[in-house]
Amino acid sequence: MFDQTGSGPSAYLLRRRARGGECHPNHANDIRDPSCFAHSVEYHIATNTLRPLKIESDPFCSSGTFLSNGTLLQTGGYANGYRKIRYYKPCDDNTCDWRLSKARLANDRWYASNQLLPSFDNKDRVIVVGGKRVFSYEFVPRKSSHRAAYYTLPFLEHTYNRSEGGNNLYPFLHLSSDGHLFIFANRDSILFNYRLDRVIKTYPRMPGGGSRSYPSSGSSVILPLDHHDGFQKVEVMVCGGAADGAYTAARNGRFLEGLKTCGRMVITGHKNKWDMEEMPHARLLMDMVILPTGQVLLINGAQQGAGGWNNADRPARNPFLYRPRKPVGKRFLVLKETNVARMYHSSAILLPDGRILIGGSNPNERYVYNNVRYPTELKLQAFAPQYTDHRFHHVRPSNISIQAIVNNHVVTRSSNNSLVKTTNNRVGAHHIIRGPRKIINRGKEKNRSHHTSSSSTKNKNKNKNKNVNSNNNDPIIIKYGEEFEVTFWLGSKLIDNEVEFNAYAPPFTTHSIAMNQRLLKLKSTKVLEDDGGWVNAVVKAPPSPNVAPSGYYMLFLVNGGIPSTAQWIRFVN
Repeated sequence: MFDQTGSGPSAYLLRRRARGGECHPNHANDIRDPSCFAHSVEYHIATNTLRPLKIESDPFCSSGTFLSNGTLLQTGGYANGYRKIRYYKPCDDNTCDWRLSKARLANDRWYASNQLLPSFDNKDRVIVVGGKRVFSYEFVPRKSSHRAAYYTLPFLEHTYNRSEGGNNLYPFLHLSSDGHLFIFANRDSILFNYRLDRVIKTYPRMPGGGSRSYPSSGSSVILPLDHHDGFQKVEVMVCGGAADGAYTAARNGRFLEGLKTCGRMVITGHKNKWDMEEMPHARLLMDMVILPTGQVLLINGAQQGAGGWNNADRPARNPFLYRPRKPVGKRFLVLKETNVARMYHSSAILLPDGRILIGGSNPNERYVYNNVRYPTELKLQAFAPQYTDHRFHHVRPSNISIQAIVNNHVVTRSSNNSLVKTTNNRVGAHHIIRGPRKIINRGKEKNRSHHTSSSSTKNKNKNKNKNVNSNNNDPIIIKYGEEFEVTFWLGSKLIDNEVEFNAYAPPFTTHSIAMNQRLLKLKSTKVLEDDGGWVNAVVKAPPSPNVAPSGYYMLFLVNGGIPSTAQWIRFVN
C-alpha cells in the first residue's frame, strides 16, 4: 500500500530518510519533513500488522503490474514521480523495500494504465498506456535501444475531453485471448495490435451519455474466461461513470447524478455490440472485484458527482453482487450496507480466503479528519461474502495439495522445499487407505476400486482439519497446456458431481481500476472421490500466455458455489 509523498507526515516515523540521513522524533525540522515518514507500508494479512517502507519518489495516481516472478512493477506518479520506475520484490525476512530503477519512462505517466503482456521467451514486458495530456504508450522494459522510446496513440487524443478533466484517463485495458489488447477510454474502444502498432478493430460507441473513464470514474472487468469454449469468448463489462458535465458542475458545488447503466460486449468474433442493463442505482468511483465464484462484486463509491478533490456526494454504501449467468433484470443483488463512506481514493482487493479487503477514501487534498463531510479514512475493513459463512464449511474444499505431472511422474513440493517424484500419477500427498472411488470423467461416472498404501484410518481423521498443503511458501510451477494434480478433503459428496478450478490473477488497484485482473475457469479432465472424503482431480493449465500471462495466480476450488481458501500456483513457459 502507498500514498502520495506530498501529503504531509504520516503516523510512521522512519529512522532514516529514503536517501539517507537520520530522522529524529525530537527535531522540529524532521517532524515537519515528509521524507522522514513512511508513505508506503507492507500489510500482513494474517497478523493484521504493518511494516513501514521507504519510497523515494511520489507514486500519487500511478500505475502498476505484478511481474511473473511476483515483483510489483510500479510506474509513474506525480511531480518527481512522473517518469519513475519502481520495483518491490516480496521477501520472507522483512528486509525487502522499494527499489528505484535507473531507467526512466519516456513520457510523464500520471493516471496511466498498465498491462502485463504475453511472454513466450520468459522475458516480462509491460505496456504503459496514456496519462494526463499524454497520448502515447510505451513498454517497460523498452523493446530495443534501437526502437522508439514511445509510440503515439491517436485514439487517446480523440477520446480526450479537456473541459471535463480528460475523461479518458486510466483507460481500461484487457488482454484478449488472441493476444491483442482491448483499450477503452471515455465511451469508445479499440482492439490494438501493440506488436505492429496498429488498430485492428474499432468497436461501437457505448450507448448513453456521460463518460466512463477518469475523472468520470466508472469501472470495468473482463468476465471469467472459460475452458468450455477454449477461452476464446472474451467478454468485457463496463459499469457506472459520470453524467455529461459532471466534473465541471462538481467543481462549482453541484453534484449531478451518476450513470446507472452497465454494458457488456463480446470483443472476439465479428458480432460486437454493447448489451446494456441497469444497476439498482447510479454509481461511480467504485471497484469491481471478480469473486472466486466468477460473480462480480461492485463496492465502494458514490452516486453523484465525479472524481477529484471533494467532487462527489451521496456515498454508495450498499455493495452490489452481479451474477453474469442470470437473466437480464435478475443479475444484480443489493447487499448489506457499510457504515463507512468509501469515496474518492478508496480501493478493494480479493484476499486468498475469499474476503475483500477495503481501504482508503480521501476526497481531501491532505489528511483531514475533522470539520469536513467526508474525512480521510484510515480504517481497513474486510467484506465477507455469504460464501465465507461457517454454515458452508461442510462443503468447502480444504487440505489442498497441488502437484505437477511431468513425464508421467508427480512432482510435488515438500515442506522443506525439496522436490519429490512418485511414479504413480494418482498418488497424492495424503498417503491414506482409499476406499472405492467414483470416477467422474467428462460427465460419465463409474465405480472403481483404488488403494494406496500406508497409514491408517486414524491418521486420515487426524489430518481431516490439518493444513497439509505443500505449496504454501513455494508455489508449484506449472507449464502451459500441461496437467497438474489437485488433492483435497471434502468430507461430503461433490455438489452436482462438479467442482470448479478457478485461477485468479491478482491486480494492481487504484482509482476504480484493477489492472491485470482476470479469472480463468480451468478444465478438470478427471475427478475421483473416495468414501473417506478425499477427492483427487487432474486439472489442465491454460494453453498459452495469451490466455493467462505468466505469473502467480490464486487457485480456488469451488464446490456448489462455495470456494476454498486459495492456493498460489505459477504459470510459466
